[in-house]
Amino acid sequence: MLYALGRWQNGETQIAFSDASPILTELLRDFGPQRKSYHPEFPFWHLQSDGVWRLDTELSTRPRGSVLKRELIENNSTGSLTSDVLAALDADPTLAGEIAHRVLEGHFPQSLHSDILDRVGLNADLVISRRKKRDPKFRDHVLTAYEYRCAVCGFDLRLGNVTVGLEAAHIKWHQAAGPDTTDNGLALCSIHHKIFDLGVFTLSTEREMVVSDQANGSDGLESVLLRFHGQPIRPAQKPEWLPDARFIEWHRREVFKGSARS
Repeated sequence: MLYALGRWQNGETQIAFSDASPILTELLRDFGPQRKSYHPEFPFWHLQSDGVWRLDTELSTRPRGSVLKRELIENNSTGSLTSDVLAALDADPTLAGEIAHRVLEGHFPQSLHSDILDRVGLNADLVISRRKKRDPKFRDHVLTAYEYRCAVCGFDLRLGNVTVGLEAAHIKWHQAAGPDTTDNGLALCSIHHKIFDLGVFTLSTEREMVVSDQANGSDGLESVLLRFHGQPIRPAQKPEWLPDARFIEWHRREVFKGSARS
């Protein structure tokens, strides 16, 4: 849906599956759970079921079951938002931002919103202005638990009395019904928060940092990640505030990309 809105915002209403397929595959791979294979044909086909998407293909007469990627390509299938949706978007310049906001808020942590918007070509200003403020108690409780220091690198910069660049991260995302409890939180600097939500690293059952074998780079990889790989994170002040194994397991299963490095 976000990809279709981005194309609409750029003046394109008809989307060929052959054009969308590689981009949807990248989006599924980079922002979705890790899978053995990725199927861009599923969202392209099944979005019809929500009544906001239509396909221009001979396959559209088929009952709403599964469709093969090969079939969509061989039939030169194209799709578009329905005429009602397009008319509503044209009539209300704020509607695209509202839809995108609801999709993002419902499924992705805020740390990934700008990246997703950039990738689908949507104007971020339309969406970010609608962000709802989070409950500050979660942030305060998590930062207190880790003594206002990043649980990975110890970052603790302040400007006067203001904490800078330190955030409270959900281990199991809020969008996945993760609770706003301290045992589902980590105090992380903005860099480690972002790459934690992207699945660049996770935690072991012993609460040690585990870096993905897909992470690559030079100085940044060493300084930000590898020197902490296999090391225990900073412990919370109280045992009951330590990350719960259930939330760690969710993150390893649904967010972490690749396999653990040796």
